[in-house]
Order: sequence, then C-alpha cells, then structure tokens
Amino acid sequence: MTSAYDNHPDLSNLALGEKTEYRQHYAPELLQPVPRRLNREQIGVTNDLPFHGGDIWTGYELSWLNEKGLPQVAIATFAIPCTSTNLVESKSFKLYLNSFNQHTFSDWATVQMILKQDLSKCAEAEVDVSLATLDSFEKQKITGFDADLIDNQDIDITDYDYQPALLKAGSDKKIVSEKLQSHLLKSNCLITNQPDWGSVMISYTGQQINHASLLRYIVSFRNHNEFHEQCVERIFTDLQSRFALDKLTVYARYTRRGGLDINPFRSNFEPLPTNIRMARQ
Repeated sequence: MTSAYDNHPDLSNLALGEKTEYRQHYAPELLQPVPRRLNREQIGVTNDLPFHGGDIWTGYELSWLNEKGLPQVAIATFAIPCTSTNLVESKSFKLYLNSFNQHTFSDWATVQMILKQDLSKCAEAEVDVSLATLDSFEKQKITGFDADLIDNQDIDITDYDYQPALLKAGSDKKIVSEKLQSHLLKSNCLITNQPDWGSVMISYTGQQINHASLLRYIVSFRNHNEFHEQCVERIFTDLQSRFALDKLTVYARYTRRGGLDINPFRSNFEPLPTNIRMARQ
C-alpha cells in the first residue's frame, strides 16, 4: 500500500521499523519530530485550525537512579498541544524515556523539568509534564467515556478501507446533541503497519448523524495507515465538512504500545480533559 507519505523527506530519518540499540544514559537527541502539516495538508487544514486540544500521553516505563544509585520509577502524563509545530514520533519517545534508565538525577523535580524541556523543544511548543508515584496511580479508577455505545447495532459491514462517503445524516434531519462512543476504532501505524487499537468518543451538536453510518465509517479505518493524532484530526474534519456541526469533539484513547498510550483530543468547544485510564489501558 502506498501513500502520500512514502519516501517523504520529513519521515526518512524515523527510527520506526528499524533495529535499534537501546541507550541507557540520558540521550535527548533520540527524540524525533514529525511535522503536523504533513497530515493537515492532506485534509485541508491550514494554520487556522478548526479545533483546539492536544495529545495526552501516558508513559508507564520511566525509571532513573537517584544519587545513591537506587532506581526510581514513575508514571508520567504528557500533554502536547495540537498547536505545536510537530508531534513526537512514538518509538523515538520510547527510546528517549528508556535512556533515563541508568542515568542519575538528583530528584523527581529535575526529571520533570528535563522532560518538559526536551519534549517542548521537539514539539516546538510548551509541553505539560507530570509525574506520579505508582502508589498514587493505583488509586486511579478504570473508567470510560460518558457516552452512548454504538457498537451493538445489527448491521452488515463490508468496508475496511477508509471511506468517508459512508457518513450519512439521520433521516429526519433534526438537530440534536449527542455523545457517542465506539470501541471498534482500529488503524495501522503509518510506518510499520502495526495495528493501533482504540476507543473513540464523538460529542456533537447539529444535524443528527446516522448511527449505523457512523459505525461503518469508524470500522473503515481498520486498514488505514496513519498516526493516532492524524486519524483523530481526519475524523474531526470529515464530520465537520459533512455535517457543518455547531459543536464537535473527537477524543480517542488508544491501547499502549512500548509503554506509551496516545490519546488525541480535538474540539471546537471543550477544554482538554484530565488524563484517565480505560479498560484496555
């Protein structure tokens, strides 16, 4: 399968798909940016973004040594604004975090400061970073979206390649406010073709979307190759261009890979939510 990204110079140096030696001492140079404009040019999004929001990452594999040589472990939350010039390529992010493993840092605040500094430089925007102890994270409940599930419809599915034309309006064309969710979002990594599994929530006010058509559309991403952040922006722009919605939020939470989960949030009316943990995370 070929795409507009194949052999693109902005993607030619990515570590994805390559055999990689793991560094165990702090190496910020491992971080690799991917310009957001690559996807946005394809979906017709210019500098005047039709949404706000960001990418919420959870890092489960973060460890370093304190000044006495005792390993420290933390769970990190990162929030990268969607207005950043770049998204952070996920494998490079993993390799970067693993480079902390045998490096000595004086305290947790220093680690947090360094993470914020390096990620902000890579993204070319201010990245929020917080660190949690495992004890505090254990108190976090597994939760879900407060939305109506559309997965149990008795419908036939025949399209597993991206098909925005599947989207249809409700038959009576009434104006509604709905929160809908599906756990059937699956796409593939742009570079390695590895599967990415996610749950997606769509909250909107406007012309009612036919639920069967929406589910078919979500399932049509099953063979689609794109980064998590790009899939969510594509869903947002497809829904907005098809239905001219007054309000729209698209929020996906993906299962973790390499100790990281990526959870893009795009909205034209809601603020970026706090991080949560769902059943597959």
